[in-house]
Amino acid sequence: MSPPPGWYSDPSAPYQERWWDGSAWTEHARAATAYGQPVVPPPVPGGGGRSRAIALTAAAAVLVTAIVTGAVVLGEGDGGPAVRTPDVGVPAPSASPPSPAPSAPSSEPSADDPAVVEDQLNGITFPLLDHWVRPRDVAEDDVVMTTEGTYECPGDGGVCRHGLVVSRTVTATAERSPKTLAERDIADAADDAYDRDPVGAEPFGGIESHRVVGSGAVAVAGRAGYYVRWRVRTAEGPGGYVQSLVFPSTVGTETPIVVRYVFDAGEDGPPLADMDRITKGIRPAGDPDPGGGVGSGPLPQGLSFGSGHGEPAAP
Repeated sequence: MSPPPGWYSDPSAPYQERWWDGSAWTEHARAATAYGQPVVPPPVPGGGGRSRAIALTAAAAVLVTAIVTGAVVLGEGDGGPAVRTPDVGVPAPSASPPSPAPSAPSSEPSADDPAVVEDQLNGITFPLLDHWVRPRDVAEDDVVMTTEGTYECPGDGGVCRHGLVVSRTVTATAERSPKTLAERDIADAADDAYDRDPVGAEPFGGIESHRVVGSGAVAVAGRAGYYVRWRVRTAEGPGGYVQSLVFPSTVGTETPIVVRYVFDAGEDGPPLADMDRITKGIRPAGDPDPGGGVGSGPLPQGLSFGSGHGEPAAP
């Protein structure tokens, strides 16, 4: 008669158990977890080589059990603590069938879950481009993404990032014009990024000068928006580019949203083209077609971008 299904000593690995389904060995194996009297594993029909391995395994298990049951000793004669070797046997069969191991969750977005970051408060999503990540260890709660990694700020020290994108609701004014709001916000955006931080330090040694390198109307998430972009020079480091983009919310009372972009200049900064790629990819949350249509719009007039980190063409 064939032995019942259960865990038995693996014929090919004495200190491992393998599942016997009542008629054949399966691929399920596990480390031996219980010890008791030797149990002879079931024979494998037609498997001469494995049957011999089973017999040898069983005989070896009986011999090992007989030897180690009477062994006691290490160091009893020299005053050291006695160490008793536990009885070693072959695990008895278990009544529970093997269960598949759970698969580890994946943090990577699937084909049905595009790489986007959602701003739930303002009801929009941003595309998560290559070399951009969701914010980690960032104090400001309105930062929606940063570039990968950090570096030591060139001025007063501290930790800096080569790129930031910030999204916030405009609530301090009754003004609703995207053009007016963007023109008002750009100076504050530059100060927050490259002048003084909230504790009064100057991570870049302060702003020395700026110039406007672009501005104009642009379509964002199907709404008419406006942007202003500055090139900022700092006392320490290469400075960078700051942009204020304002457009009406796609939900509720259409309260204006301001999106700030902060890109370090120089070869370590992100490509300027990412500003426009992110702007084009902004969508209303829940948009069933995140790949195109609703939020796309032309590049701001008068600007031409290459693939590197150089200055944009003069407007």
